[in-house]
Amino acid sequence: MIVRSLQLRDFRNYAQLDLPLGGGVFGLVGDNAQGKTNLVEALVVLSTLKSFRGVVNDAVVRSGAEAAVLRAEVVHDDGREFLIEIELKREGRSTVQINRKRAARTRDLLTALRTSVFMPEDLYLIRGAAAERRSVLDDAVVALNPTHHDLVSEVERVVRQRNSLLKELGPRPSASVLASLDAWDDKLSAVGDELGHARATVIDDITARVQAAYAALAGNAAQVTLTYDAAWRESGLAAALRGARDADLRRGTSTVGPHRDDLVVSIDHLAARTQGSHGEQHSLGLALRMGIHHAVSDRWGSPPVLVLDDVLAGLDPRRKAAVFEQLLVHLPTRQVLVTSPEALPDSHASPVCYE
Repeated sequence: MIVRSLQLRDFRNYAQLDLPLGGGVFGLVGDNAQGKTNLVEALVVLSTLKSFRGVVNDAVVRSGAEAAVLRAEVVHDDGREFLIEIELKREGRSTVQINRKRAARTRDLLTALRTSVFMPEDLYLIRGAAAERRSVLDDAVVALNPTHHDLVSEVERVVRQRNSLLKELGPRPSASVLASLDAWDDKLSAVGDELGHARATVIDDITARVQAAYAALAGNAAQVTLTYDAAWRESGLAAALRGARDADLRRGTSTVGPHRDDLVVSIDHLAARTQGSHGEQHSLGLALRMGIHHAVSDRWGSPPVLVLDDVLAGLDPRRKAAVFEQLLVHLPTRQVLVTSPEALPDSHASPVCYE
């Protein structure tokens, strides 16, 4: 698939933008604070209804405006065409239309446009907090099976509700009050077990791909393994919640469940988060993204639009050229958008749009 055109109204620093696009590599080159990342952020919002910066609508609507409007014309490999239109309101619910018809579910966007995003924060993906790796893993779960969007959202909702109840109950609630906690435990165990299975399936699917991607990036055959750290899956979430109830009541929060899981990345049997070098961690973060991109491409028979947001920042010229080459050579692509404060390696920088 490719995005044929992108239109923005009152999004971030863009009062109005009409950008023609097409297949190939587009370099969005310019000084910092010019809006390069804002542009690719809009593209990702059009595919997921959320920003990869993790912000709310009020942050993306241009100052002085009440709403931002985003439009994209998308052409699939089989010739199908989609017009995606999103209005992000400063207050109230956003509206989404696909081919002029209101989309009932956010996951419907994934049938029209898929994106894979590589960003500077991937440098810290391996050594950072578990929440970052869970987010990447859940994005992969949804990209490979859009129906799981509702599952991920439901797990988040149930955990919030259960935590709110735990705060109210205190350490010694009455038996009658505990019945309401039992009900939330039943809900969390049902959706949590399902999400745990989906995450484990994705990890099994991408492990060999991540291994191959790391070998291509790093130029060595170090063994890369991915492990789903979710001890509760041994007994099932229902049993784990029963065993943790006293601790949950004492702390006023859910101490076990999919919201506390981690994706452990190891290199040559050592945990990369604590034992990997800076360069190994960076390459592993990129390899994890690459492995997921490959899996999604194979799943749908067409690669997502590839967004490389300033991924070459901080690299010396030789390393920059090598990483860029590997990303483009070893990833299936139809369309690539690259943001950079300086010119891209010449062999891959055509056509180029300058912002």
